Amino acid sequence: MPSAEHIIVTKNNGINVIEFNDRKILDELAIRELGEQLQDVAESQDGVRILLNFQNVEHLSSAALGMLITLDQRVKERKGALKLSNINPQIYEVFKITRLNKLFEIHESAARALGAF
Repeated sequence: MPSAEHIIVTKNNGINVIEFNDRKILDELAIRELGEQLQDVAESQDGVRILLNFQNVEHLSSAALGMLITLDQRVKERKGALKLSNINPQIYEVFKITRLNKLFEIHESAARALGAF
């Protein structure tokens, strides 16, 4: 059975802008599929630049956070850059508690994040 597309990837000045189709990123299978889809983008080129736009996401599980950390490592291995934007306040609290707001570069809006590349 083909996996669902969990992300929409658009290009903006060579930057992969990724939006999520899922409002809740909680289910283990969905997270695995999502991780694979994000990894494909991360490994598409050296120096890959990725913006994860969380504007549609309301809930994120800890497993999803782990997947994001793995993605960040992949991107850095390829001398790329990963930025996050539009994280809702409840999810941002989790980033703060886990200190992931120090690991990830997080911007209020996609436009700001794009400007920061």
